Amino acid sequence: MDRGTALLDDPMADIFDEVEEDLRRARFEQFWKKYWPVVVAVAAVIVVGVGGWRFYEWRQDQQSAAAGGRFEAALRLSRTNGAEAEAQFAAIAADAPSGYRILARLRQATEIGSRDKAAGAKAFDSVAADPAVGALFQDIARIRAGYLLVDSAPPAEIASRVEQLTGAGLPFRHSARELMALAAMRAGDKAGAEKWVQAIQADPETPQGLRGRAELIATVMAGK
Repeated sequence: MDRGTALLDDPMADIFDEVEEDLRRARFEQFWKKYWPVVVAVAAVIVVGVGGWRFYEWRQDQQSAAAGGRFEAALRLSRTNGAEAEAQFAAIAADAPSGYRILARLRQATEIGSRDKAAGAKAFDSVAADPAVGALFQDIARIRAGYLLVDSAPPAEIASRVEQLTGAGLPFRHSARELMALAAMRAGDKAGAEKWVQAIQADPETPQGLRGRAELIATVMAGK
């Protein structure tokens, strides 16, 4: 192609570019005229949704902070006035965010157990039976109920709560094994007590204090 032809082609190329630009502009204008309400509505939903979520997070933070303050106040009160602390824990358990509701239920059961072991164990059993609190807190409630009842309940009743927690690697196995050993000792079951004392002593992760208590159980049973 010679220079003259190239010069003639340049204006045509510009015209085609302008036509293409006009077509794009026309398509955009048609799209906007047809769909602008939808676009605006979607944008509004996004803005409102983000704002609503931020408000929800802020509200949750405020509620958690308030519940935390109430929980700490009830803990302090429990040192001097168990009955009033029990009432405050009950109130927190009724209306606080989920985490503090669970903690308050456990503390309420503790306060109940300090004046009535059977009633306290029943309160812990209620937590243990509630899957909504989560497996960790259910197991804590089983252990706490076991300690309240170990001096009075038959060994089978203690076992029904805590024997499932004695397996290797389980987080509350040490306390569960101690409860099983104590229940056997109280019932005069020498073989049962020895079984659980041996399980306690054989576990390298058994806390030192618990290991010492297991030795005491073994000593008591050896004298029988």
